[in-house]
Amino acid sequence: MVTRSVYPFCLKNVITPLIFFLILPGYYLSGQEKNYNVFYRVYFRDKGENRINDFSLSDLLTSRAVERRIKAGITVPDIRDIPVYSGYVEQISSSGFKLHCISRWMNTALFKTEAPADISALLNLPFVKDVKIIKNSSAKNSDSDKLYFGTVQTDQPPYDQPLNMLNGTVVHNSGYNGKGILIAVLDGGFANTDNISSLETLRNRHGIKGTYDFVNKNEFVYGFHSHGTAVLSILGGSVPGSIEGTAQGADYILLRTEDTGSEFPVEEDYWAAGAEFADSLGADIISSSLGYFTFDDPGLDYKFSDMDGNSTFVTRAADIAASKGILVVNSAGNERNKTWLRIIAPSDGDSVVAVGAVDGNRVISSFSSAGPSFDRQVKPDVASQGVSVPVQVQESIVERSGGTSFSCPLISGMCACIMQAVPGATNADIIASLHSASDRYFSPDSLYGYGIPDFAEVMNQLQEKYLIKPENGSTVSPNPFNNELKITFRENPERLKIEIFDIRGRLIMKKNYADYISRSLILDDFRNFERGIYFVRLGTPGGIFTHKVIKVNR
Repeated sequence: MVTRSVYPFCLKNVITPLIFFLILPGYYLSGQEKNYNVFYRVYFRDKGENRINDFSLSDLLTSRAVERRIKAGITVPDIRDIPVYSGYVEQISSSGFKLHCISRWMNTALFKTEAPADISALLNLPFVKDVKIIKNSSAKNSDSDKLYFGTVQTDQPPYDQPLNMLNGTVVHNSGYNGKGILIAVLDGGFANTDNISSLETLRNRHGIKGTYDFVNKNEFVYGFHSHGTAVLSILGGSVPGSIEGTAQGADYILLRTEDTGSEFPVEEDYWAAGAEFADSLGADIISSSLGYFTFDDPGLDYKFSDMDGNSTFVTRAADIAASKGILVVNSAGNERNKTWLRIIAPSDGDSVVAVGAVDGNRVISSFSSAGPSFDRQVKPDVASQGVSVPVQVQESIVERSGGTSFSCPLISGMCACIMQAVPGATNADIIASLHSASDRYFSPDSLYGYGIPDFAEVMNQLQEKYLIKPENGSTVSPNPFNNELKITFRENPERLKIEIFDIRGRLIMKKNYADYISRSLILDDFRNFERGIYFVRLGTPGGIFTHKVIKVNR
């Protein structure tokens, strides 16, 4: 298979210069023109002269981000949304520290220097709460490629086994593919994403809505590593008979937050900056196949007691992202057959969906990190297939690989389908249903968590909560309509045949669903229809229902 390379959209296509100014100060300067070896996280006591009333919503967030928060009943804006006070940043910058990025949520700024600097002067500033050195010139540890994943070429087990295990095929067959949902993928690089065949449709429809590299401070992410490419192929890829992405209709923001050349806590700051940026753009889901626990400098290592949902910088940032209405899905880690054994941050967050990995027989893999978290939360939350998962990183070859890095996007992509099917469901609703629709819900443990979720049941639970049942078999609304009709059923139709006739009785549209598990359906392809009267005939095993509708414009 040979595909045409289509370079995806970059961030300037989707955000305003004002948002760039507030969220990413200095990011369009010349980048890392020097060799900065030491990074400092500066915690501020307050936000100085900045007040919530000084900013309009459009200064801080896109309309999509505001809508997501309103849906979840979240105050907007709040103090975490306003920028770090520029006067504080400027005073520190004037003393020889170079600004790299900021975190509005954490009220911190990340600075860097070429050589170690005395931080005592910073600690004596009245507005500085604390300063931590989070990257130094320590030699890299022996792990030559921390995001390494092996691949093999095989056609066994069946390519669609991971999707079927989640009962995801029937969700797809019912017309749900994540359309209208925005997923931010945080990773270490997306090498060859602009070329591989499984993402050709995604590229051609301009489904990649933004890219940014928080390590090097520019828009280019199509290098560095193929780990993110593999993840994206699981989410949005499609090669008939070889790979079936879980959310092929979703849109994506690709964010490089991982420095693949070393391992230091500074990457938690990049992750937080990426999550805040995704929030500001209105992302519905963060899919992160990254994690933190030990570092190149052992003196910076975390202890298991830090995996308590509140201690690590990245976990606190992930929980704040969830508090903004974002569904945060993170790999549990691949450490159970190593010294660490346990889950890794930010999967310990109480509002983060931590995903473990099972094999094709639904048995937990030897590597999938064990829970619970230190504070005894059930972790991982759920599990999906993470052994012999179809991925693509080469231009025309689909291979198999494993790890919780690849069980994670199976879950996050299917959650996008649920968001499409039940627009009113919040991230908290989806997490609760993920748990209760999993096969170990009544006996969760430290390996599987609540178990393997059934996404047809997740949909059913949420539609029972959010969809009003018609008194009769079905309803069609609005009527009159413009370009979109919503059909609501009293019961799950199981099979569905849709026929639309014009006033002369001519059949002008026909759709068949051999498996249809949803109680709702949106038809949005009326744009080219003339104004006038139409008849919608719905055929189900429970009966045939006909509705007269009026289209009022073209």
